[in-house]
Amino acid sequence: MRVGVLGHLLSFAPGYRQAGVSRYIEFLLRALPAAAPDIEAVVFTGPQAGDCRESFPASLQWRPSRVPTGRPEVRILWEQVAGPLVLRRAGVDLVHGPVNVMPLLDGLPGVVTVHDLAFRIYPEQYPRAKQRYLDLLTGLSVRRAARVITVSESTRRDVLRFYRVDPERVVTVPNGVDPSLAPVTDEERLAAFRQEHGLPDQFILFLGTLQPRKNLVGLLRAYARVQARLDAPLVVAGGKGWMYEPVFAEVRALGVEDRVIFAGYADPEDLPLWYSAATVFVYPSLYEGFGLPVLEAMACGAPVITSGTSSLPEVAGDAALLVDPRDVDALAAAIERLMGDATLRAELRERGLARAREFSWERTARETAAVYRAACDAGRVEERSEV
Repeated sequence: MRVGVLGHLLSFAPGYRQAGVSRYIEFLLRALPAAAPDIEAVVFTGPQAGDCRESFPASLQWRPSRVPTGRPEVRILWEQVAGPLVLRRAGVDLVHGPVNVMPLLDGLPGVVTVHDLAFRIYPEQYPRAKQRYLDLLTGLSVRRAARVITVSESTRRDVLRFYRVDPERVVTVPNGVDPSLAPVTDEERLAAFRQEHGLPDQFILFLGTLQPRKNLVGLLRAYARVQARLDAPLVVAGGKGWMYEPVFAEVRALGVEDRVIFAGYADPEDLPLWYSAATVFVYPSLYEGFGLPVLEAMACGAPVITSGTSSLPEVAGDAALLVDPRDVDALAAAIERLMGDATLRAELRERGLARAREFSWERTARETAAVYRAACDAGRVEERSEV
């Protein structure tokens, strides 16, 4: 089977675009050849991904575009206008749109992965044109696809709630965790890392893209209520996404400028150090399709506080403190409790490590390959019925 994977959102440039869906595409492609040797994967990318191909399995076939598909408007035109012709010429049997959208007019059996429907649940947090595009094209894609992959049961419920699609065609395949993410126990490395970034021995970490649904304003308010009783700053690591200005305004309004450290974008290679150096990891997002930072933090042994909403309880299981992200008092109490209880931190660390071992990209790739086969079989049945 020859599968065309749309990899235009695969990014290796420092910034928030290298997080989230880019990491999904990257690790799926790294794991797919070994998990499914019978599948021939052809990866369509923009020119920006061309220099990193040598680090991937040699069996992957790359088709970089000559046009700058890193620009959203160019990528959309490629997917819906040029893509169908390019896919046909490449002789693929199936197309996989790994980020919510797939070509609508190529006539090939298709699979689309839906990561979240934040644009539908929190439309006010998106520019209107972007929100309308995502809603329209995601809806059309899930109806057109032979199979829909969702990265959590929570996202699966959202897809079935907002779009009319046969439940039997929607399959949950959870994300994995980067196998290089593990606790850093070398105290000299950790001390050097803390010194490099101006970090004390104890700190509270948030790591993720700065955008409204990450609930950083709520986290800042909770931290402000307990910071006088804690000998630890709040460190915010992550690239600027969109509508992030209220975060910096809230720091000034709360008068905690000297207690909050904005560390900027966190290089993926440094993630084990960030998570291992932190005393507590806090991720009080309002809504997540999966919540990869929670899984990454647990894989590195960080005690976790996260939200008891959307997909986050699926990822965390019993290995984190779960709170209502809109309840500032509850979030503040959880932070103070965990920072003050070394025994609880040690317990959550062990639970988190065990929980993280249940997720792997090998499993994600294996189950995704099974969806590819089912989609191809469904496409053949549809062709026969039309004849």
